[in-house]
Amino acid sequence: MAEQSIITIMHTNDLHSHFENWPKIRRYLSGQKKILGLGDNGVLTVDIGDALDLVHPLTEATAGIINVELLNQIGYDAVTIGNNEGLSLQHDKLQKLYNDANFPVTVANIKDLRTNKQPSWCQEVVYQVMPDGTKVAMIGMTAPFVETYPLREWGIGEVAPILAAMLPQINAQADVIILLSHLGLPEDRRLAQMFPTLDVIIGAHTHHRLEKGEMLNNTLIAAAGKWGRYIGKISLTIENHKVVSKVARLVTTSDLPDEDTDIAEIQGLQDAGLEQLRAAKVAYLPKPLLRADNSFMDALFAMLVQKTGIKAALLSTGLVLGDLPAGEVTKADLLALLPHQMYVMQTMLTGKELKRLLQEIHKNAEFVSAFAMVGLGFRGKLVGDIQLCEMAIDIHKGQLTYQNQLIDDNKQYQFVSLDYYKYLPFFPTIDLVGENKIMMQKMLREDFADYLAQNFPIK
Repeated sequence: MAEQSIITIMHTNDLHSHFENWPKIRRYLSGQKKILGLGDNGVLTVDIGDALDLVHPLTEATAGIINVELLNQIGYDAVTIGNNEGLSLQHDKLQKLYNDANFPVTVANIKDLRTNKQPSWCQEVVYQVMPDGTKVAMIGMTAPFVETYPLREWGIGEVAPILAAMLPQINAQADVIILLSHLGLPEDRRLAQMFPTLDVIIGAHTHHRLEKGEMLNNTLIAAAGKWGRYIGKISLTIENHKVVSKVARLVTTSDLPDEDTDIAEIQGLQDAGLEQLRAAKVAYLPKPLLRADNSFMDALFAMLVQKTGIKAALLSTGLVLGDLPAGEVTKADLLALLPHQMYVMQTMLTGKELKRLLQEIHKNAEFVSAFAMVGLGFRGKLVGDIQLCEMAIDIHKGQLTYQNQLIDDNKQYQFVSLDYYKYLPFFPTIDLVGENKIMMQKMLREDFADYLAQNFPIK
């Protein structure tokens, strides 16, 4: 009988800067690496992206550097990126993000549009030789947001054609092939059907949780939910450098033992971020900006007009998570009140199309106001009431107006909003027929900080 060895793959994904789980994750991964990597057995630790999220003060303050420092505590064998790393950070910040990483980053479907080459901070595939001589290939892929990555000066490719081109060479070099997939469960299942030489697909992005994995076309699909609530653990039994069995399971982080220092460590990360952001003074408000009297929303509309020169605008009240008191405004205030990862967007429609959009807004208004929204860069709770500036719907008169004039079907009209509304399903006209220009140089709160600084400078 051939001798067997075990390769254990420990995986995390979609941590989204939920540092409250990090001390337990660190202890567990570090301990398991020591225990399981004995004799001819091997241990691999991988992260499948969206480790960072700018909603955390210290991630915001350090542009994600703190997240890399924490990942360094594990010494991951391979890491891929999610859309939070790829799109939340400006080009130069992502370029520098992994400068001090002690782990390799693999993203096979991205290129730097400034050089038209593979980015210097990542590689297409990472190879690792296990103690028994088995050679493992780890390929990272991230969700191909083809509209927005170029706005950050990154090219992003569709996954299947890239895999089809890569796999013949990888098949010839590696005994075991693992796809680190920040693509979502439907795409993982599609790729498993298309590429039977993929031994394991470890998934992320859609925050799905597979308790015991899922076998499809001889490929094991695994995933560990979100926010570090679970840690994935895959066991591959190896004979003669070939996989003869695959088992996946999840470890529940909350079941792991606490230590006395955990709370202080977690709070320390929060406090360090807040201290840095509070030191970054933005403006001095003579009067508060409130939700109740709409003064906060009015200020946001004024910001959109000042930034773009377009007077017509669309926003929703759920964007604003609190009031901004009179007096000194800091970056900590703006992160708390506008934590969303979204960007200003200009839209051009014909009059006929704008009428249809306004009718969509009227039809969906009541439902949308109480809709509990998750994702799409939104970090609030409810979408809230849709508010319009220089556009109006008078259902009783049957009139739809733009800057107090009846809308002409054949004219062109512009308004400004946020990229968020393009991706919501409630207003399909924006995405389907709008000429949309997303302005990704700065996030909503950064643009609002500029507006406040210009109009209410610090005394």
